[in-house]
Amino acid sequence: MKTLKLILFICITSFYTNSVAQDVLIEAESFVDKGGWVVDPQFVEQMGSPYLMAHGMGVPVENAITNVNFKEKGKYHVWARTKNWAPGNWDAPGQFKISVNGKVLKNTLGLTSGWTWEYAGKVNIESNEVEIQLSDLTGFNGRCDAIYFSQSKKMPTEAETNLASWRKAKLGETTIPEQQKSYDLVIVGGGLAGCAAAISAAEQGLNVALIHDRPVLGGNASDEIRVHTLGIYGKFERILKMIDTEHYPNGSYKAKYDQERRDKNVKSYKNIDLFLDWRAYDAISENNAIKYVDARNTATGERIRFKAPRFVDSTGDGWIGFWAGAEFSYGRESSKTYGEAWDKWGELWSPEEGDDFVMGASVLWQNEKTNEVHDFPELPWAADVAKEHKAIAGEWQWEFSRNDLHQIDDAEEIRDHMLRAIYGSFANAKKLDENKNYKLEWVSYLVGKRESRRLIGDYIYTFNDVKNLTKFEDAVVEEKRAVDVHYQINLKDSEEPDFLSEALFYKGPKYYIPYRSLYSKNISNLFMAGRNFSCSHIGLGGPRVMLTTGQMGAAVGIAAAICEKYNVTPREVYTKHLQEYLEVIEKQQ
Repeated sequence: MKTLKLILFICITSFYTNSVAQDVLIEAESFVDKGGWVVDPQFVEQMGSPYLMAHGMGVPVENAITNVNFKEKGKYHVWARTKNWAPGNWDAPGQFKISVNGKVLKNTLGLTSGWTWEYAGKVNIESNEVEIQLSDLTGFNGRCDAIYFSQSKKMPTEAETNLASWRKAKLGETTIPEQQKSYDLVIVGGGLAGCAAAISAAEQGLNVALIHDRPVLGGNASDEIRVHTLGIYGKFERILKMIDTEHYPNGSYKAKYDQERRDKNVKSYKNIDLFLDWRAYDAISENNAIKYVDARNTATGERIRFKAPRFVDSTGDGWIGFWAGAEFSYGRESSKTYGEAWDKWGELWSPEEGDDFVMGASVLWQNEKTNEVHDFPELPWAADVAKEHKAIAGEWQWEFSRNDLHQIDDAEEIRDHMLRAIYGSFANAKKLDENKNYKLEWVSYLVGKRESRRLIGDYIYTFNDVKNLTKFEDAVVEEKRAVDVHYQINLKDSEEPDFLSEALFYKGPKYYIPYRSLYSKNISNLFMAGRNFSCSHIGLGGPRVMLTTGQMGAAVGIAAAICEKYNVTPREVYTKHLQEYLEVIEKQQ
């Protein structure tokens, strides 16, 4: 067993009933040896924390192990914050156990619908150094957010009413990060757009912080999500080739071949400070300008405050703009809002009344055909989603969106729905003799989103700009890929699975995106690059792919350098320095 680092957590004295009770809160993601469990930081805004998940694709994963220092010996009651992620009249899919100093606690966990505290059992702590293990029992995505030891048997129900404050109090965390760092430009989000912004800004001489909540760069193109890149390089071929991938099938293992090269290229810039596994959680603005962004390490909980005169939101979900108070839009606009109706496709293209539908999120997966027979269990908890659908691999059509589910607020439910669709469809396929040698090789647990918040800039890019071949004076991004808007196929045929989509295409000549769509309308020092740029729902259909958003990133990196040179706002690059800006971009070829 690898050497375990001792982590000391602050023990808070609390008063329950009439006695003094000792309690210890352990964030599961801080386990030193995570075994086969993975850190899932996707839903921090809803959960208040990342959590550990046993993503074994049907095979129980290795134990997660850590050591904790207890100040007080004695009897403790133990709870875990967890959930049954597929509740119903069947055995819960994500069951696990906790052991303390080798003693397996009585109760199995992961049984209750919705995130809550489940009682694991009681244990006598006889030494100050305590080893804790999480033991996965199923291999199907059991999850543990935190473990709570208390000498009182009272369930920490008060945590549910204000979980974030409760966590901070138990862990002794301060609201303001003690560590502060200052840069010329802070970029949040390490997808291709964020990487390109960092490189272009660094090449123009800026000191850059690039904050990303995963251990690797690339976002949807990364080895973790495996969506292949589409689009053209525009004016930024040299930069984008440093972070692009060779074309591979969606979900293919070939995505990993370019992962190391992408990460190495970004790290090669001495004036880019890369913060991997750091997730931003707040952005504070004053007088419509962002003062700083706060971020937290997804494993250790360490916090840093990042200051800069300018920021880039390449989070995809528009988090920095959202926290700072930037105007944004979400969902499909009425066809009359921007005059984007197309009679050929009617409501599927642009509805008469606006709604909350957006292009959905994909969870990609792949199999491996071997020379051996591989069993796969029947999964009653997946059957009501998969129904009779059979599949041995996934592609881009595996996508889920529903009018009553928000792509940000309900992202965990969307991801879990896709997991049930994948596991259930594969289980159905494995019942056929022809598939007996197939093994489930890889399933992403990260949601590959196409659309969520769109921050509003000085110009809102729409389908009309494609149809009308609008050639903007401030065009900085160009694309010739077809406008490609998705819808769930069960909207046309209710008998079809709800987790598959179809695409509508509009093919035209090259189109252009203006610089004015790449900075916020009301937050004076905020750029955006990625799918959260200023556009309509239909306007996003073409430029949402990664090479186009990479162009956006490269363009705003250069604009940030112009801002720094003249001490001006992003808007003033357009109003005062446009010609110089365009000349710098032209030299990028």
